[in-house]
Amino acid sequence: MVPNEAERDLLFKQFGRAFFKQDMDALYAVVTENFTYSILVNDESRVMRSRDAVAAFFKERNGTQKDVRFEDVVFHHAQEATFMTYRVTGIDLATNERFERIGVERYTFDDGRIAEKDVYSKPV
Repeated sequence: MVPNEAERDLLFKQFGRAFFKQDMDALYAVVTENFTYSILVNDESRVMRSRDAVAAFFKERNGTQKDVRFEDVVFHHAQEATFMTYRVTGIDLATNERFERIGVERYTFDDGRIAEKDVYSKPV
């Protein structure tokens, strides 16, 4: 079942809160058990398909970035997927330099939950 727009908006509110707090219990309350999170990191495709893999990625990211802020976030609901456009800024801990990226994320659904988060971004 693909949620309607109002149901998706509620899912994303819960998902966003859990994701940024890195609260795995809250996150897995709104995603499927086999939730897939994919992202390109330093030109390497990363695909996480388990709770432990997502938690490890959060820990890894905490060691590489700080002061991360998402701005200009807009959700675009299509029939079978939702796309989120955004701008993100932060500090790269390796260089201590500010970064800025723009991107789009594609979300799919299964049984009323988020099944997939697929991230595409590039430097501004």
